[in-house]
Amino acid sequence: MIDIENQVFNLIALKVRSEHGSDLFVAGEYVRVPASFPAVTIEERANSVYARSQDSGSLENHARVMYEVNVYSNNTVGKKRQCKDILSTIDDEFKSLGFTREMSNSILNLEDATIYRMVARYTAVVSKDHRIYRR
Repeated sequence: MIDIENQVFNLIALKVRSEHGSDLFVAGEYVRVPASFPAVTIEERANSVYARSQDSGSLENHARVMYEVNVYSNNTVGKKRQCKDILSTIDDEFKSLGFTREMSNSILNLEDATIYRMVARYTAVVSKDHRIYRR
């Protein structure tokens, strides 16, 4: 299996912390209620063989990957703006890596309605030597 999750997580986490503060809570898996705010989760949600590049021995040469990002804020004023600003930084970094944003929207946070939450998904095809392709 082609696995770039740690590299992607570390690059995105480093960038978002450098622009939005080192105290930003960042996790590599979904968190129902973050330990502190603002918060970001970056999780590889799908990793499948890119069948069009399999060779005759059924060896995996490329994988199609999808990452889901959740951004949370509990500010009393400006929480939507804070989420959008953080997500914009993350979006720029994913694009610079070669990913395509498939969707982005706000989502109702059922655990606590005072927390604003945005979700985005990014996809790419990655080679066995970890080269990332938009298609």
